[in-house]
Formats: sequence, structure tokens, C-alpha cells
Amino acid sequence: MATKPSFEQLLEAGCHFGHLKRKWNPAMAPYIFMERNGIHIIDLYKTQAKIEEAANALKNIAKSGKRVLFVATKKQAKKVIEDKAKSVGMPFVIERWPGGMLTNFPTIRKAIKKMTTIDKMTKDGTFDNLSKREKLQITRQRAKLEKNLGSIADLNRLPSALFVVDVMKEHIAVAEANRLGIPVFGIVDTNSDPNNIDFVIPANDDASKSIELILDTICAAMQEGLEERKVEKVDNKDEEAADEATQKPKRARVGRKAAAAAPAAEEAPATEEAAE
Repeated sequence: MATKPSFEQLLEAGCHFGHLKRKWNPAMAPYIFMERNGIHIIDLYKTQAKIEEAANALKNIAKSGKRVLFVATKKQAKKVIEDKAKSVGMPFVIERWPGGMLTNFPTIRKAIKKMTTIDKMTKDGTFDNLSKREKLQITRQRAKLEKNLGSIADLNRLPSALFVVDVMKEHIAVAEANRLGIPVFGIVDTNSDPNNIDFVIPANDDASKSIELILDTICAAMQEGLEERKVEKVDNKDEEAADEATQKPKRARVGRKAAAAAPAAEEAPATEEAAE
């Protein structure tokens, strides 16, 4: 199992810093350790336990070959989310959340197909036969689609889970996942509502160091799941090959027995005729 971050690492990354007391969400009370200078301090022992819980669940999702969609459109989380999601081959959204991306998934798929169609036009020469104006329009359209949907181009079906940084900012994504029963994993700060989140990771969702440390652990666990999946696939193939190898001699023996029995069966009527 991927090593969970130590208390000292969480402290150093500033994971314990919540928001001002007046901005707090009372539902976060179980995760708050104390108040210092008007700022809520998050209980890092609970953060540690929740990171481990989320990492185990996400490892199993990755191991089963399912997809996790990472979502973070805030400036300090974008780059981290992009790098980490790519490292485990998962889709991500770092630009504006396309409304209805989950609840109206077929429409999003159509937009992605449009991107593929434009690429096809470029390859088969259709694009070259267009006027300058049409070329410009299509190029702009392709760039816009790439910016908003390029990172989810290989998402052929709804994701099995969402990982969200700042559940307050990404409330539309969370609401869509809730509506469809898709589990949500989220870094939840003291100003947010944890009630709509299935796997709450109480931590500072504004500091890039805090976000990076948590995602390092989560993605390392997912990578382990992916590696275990590969090993199991190889083992299953070896087992199938071994089964096939043991079945072949059996088939051959059955074939020989049938061949041996055939002449005897043919001879039987001849003997009866002789007896008559």
C-alpha cells in the first residue's frame, strides 16, 4: 500500500489551515481541532485517516479497470490535477465545468465526436478544399473543443467516481454526480459542506502544497491498483494457457479411443451375418 503522509508532512504542507471562523460551515465541526487567531485549524489525525480511506477505495476502483474523473478549475490546483491525472491515465477537467457533463453525457460525447470529425477532415484532405474563412472557423472550433473537452476525449462512458478539489467551487459537478449516484471524493475545507461528499478529506483546499501532497498519495495508491490489475491479467492468461495445454492431450486421448472403438463396431454386424 502507498505510504500515507505523516503528520509532519501534512503540517509542513499547511493542510491544517482552514478558513476564518466566520466563514465556517458547522457541518465541518467534527473535523476541526481548534481555533487560532480567528482561523479554524483542521484535525490532521482525521485528515490522515480520511486520506488512507479514500486512497484504498480509489485503488480498488483503478484495479477494477474503472475510470475516475478529476475535477479542479481553481488556479492553484489546475496544474497539479493535470499532472497527477495524466500519471495514472485518468480523465480530468481543469477549465470551466461543462454544465450537464454527467447528467447530459450523450451531448458531451457528440461534441467530442465533432473534434474527431474535424481531425479526420484534416487527414483525408477535405479541410484543404475549404475556403479560408471556413478553415478559420473550423480551426477555432477545434481549439475551443480541445480546451474544454480534450482532457476527457477518451471518456467513453460515465466515470465510476469523481475526485474534486474545492467542493464548494465545483458544486455543479458534485450535484450532477450526486444525482446520478456517482461517488464523490473531495478535499473539503472548513467553509464547505461535507454532506454531499462520499469520501471527505478534511484539508486546506487553497494551498497548492496541500493539494499536491494529498494527490501524490491518492495517485500512488491508484498506480498500485493499476499495476496489480496488469499482474492479474498476466496470471489469468497464464492460467488459461495452462488449462488449454492440459485439455489438448485429453481431447487426443478421447479421439484415439473413438478411433479404436470404430473398427470393432464395424466388425460386429459381419460376425452376426457369419453366425446366420
